[in-house]
Amino acid sequence: MVSAHAYPWDVLGGDPFFFDRAAQLEIESVTLAVAYHSTRAATPNHPSQRYVDAHYAALYRPVRAQVWRDRRLTPLPPQWMQDPDPALRAAELVLRGNIGVNAWIVLAHNTRLGLTHPDLTVLNCFGERYPYALCPSQAEVRDHCATLAQEALHDLPVTGVSLESVGQMGAVHLGCHEKTDGAYTPQALRALSVCCCSACTERWRDRGLSPIHALPALRAAATDPPAEGWTVYVPEFVPAAILEYPLSSASSSSPSSSAGLAPGAGIPDEMAAIILASRHEAADELRGEVLQAVRQEAPGVPVTLHAHPDPWATGPSPGLTSAAAAEVDRLLVPCWPTTEASAELIRQATAHHGGVDAYVTALLPAIPDALPEHGRRLRAAGATGLGLYHLGLVPSRHLNLLRQVAEQFQA
Repeated sequence: MVSAHAYPWDVLGGDPFFFDRAAQLEIESVTLAVAYHSTRAATPNHPSQRYVDAHYAALYRPVRAQVWRDRRLTPLPPQWMQDPDPALRAAELVLRGNIGVNAWIVLAHNTRLGLTHPDLTVLNCFGERYPYALCPSQAEVRDHCATLAQEALHDLPVTGVSLESVGQMGAVHLGCHEKTDGAYTPQALRALSVCCCSACTERWRDRGLSPIHALPALRAAATDPPAEGWTVYVPEFVPAAILEYPLSSASSSSPSSSAGLAPGAGIPDEMAAIILASRHEAADELRGEVLQAVRQEAPGVPVTLHAHPDPWATGPSPGLTSAAAAEVDRLLVPCWPTTEASAELIRQATAHHGGVDAYVTALLPAIPDALPEHGRRLRAAGATGLGLYHLGLVPSRHLNLLRQVAEQFQA
């Protein structure tokens, strides 16, 4: 089972060789972006252009006023495309070529809405907002994502659905001229990816964890070990602006649970378990509402979930919860590095689900010479499908690399 990803403008934008590339790869389906985050996309195979500036997250279907009226979170159509229903017309063209169409729907990743409604975004332990990350703990966010999925699929002929960011985005965004690479350790990024918004901290309190105890511990875990002789300040109290609720006078003393916690130390186990359980609860609620909407609009159509076997993972492929795998037909696991580590992710994912697709690219960070072996290794690790990235982004000189990956995977 081999699919290749694409944007609507790849199909509709005047590239005469799009379907030739699809035929060369012998793919069974195109995973077509129907609701997608902002991007500046290369078009190296187009005869007369080199970029598409999709500068906000868009719904590539009609934004129906009767559905979105009176909602704070409302998508916009793509002003960079002329067609009033680009995903529908692109899907019809692909299906006409005897290739299946998977509707690729990105849910909780929307910078425009996050900037407009910061109260619904992920808040880290230092009180900093991640505007690209809508928080699944917020009921308004979950309702938006479910409605977005349903509207993306409304009267759209599809053979599958691919759901991305069905969970929490974290500290790593890789966008907006990113200047954060390598600045923080993996442990610090994990702590900085914990959402501390009012809805998330309420879930902590329901499980017996006071934010007054948790936030200093998270701050310490997000702080690199200092140079000798330095002192890193861990606050004795947590500002109300971070907690988003008034602090009682009893909360001003340093909590015993964070005493002796050195900067850079990990989050205490009991605290980490509560934080992770709260995050997974929100992810399960989000996925449940989205899947209900998807199955109402596209009954019987198989659903693929972008997912990561690390339960702490955040981002477009959030960490698997204990319930996630059983609720979908397939998992799509990111395998872009052409290393043994990607094969290990596949092995871990197959412990949760028998239908695991490997998400592979010929672009960075892939090493071109390693791609054929990469395909063989992923298949040996247990992958039963392949998601190729990307029919529009990969230049023609690299198309043969994707073809080799597919051939070796199917050999």
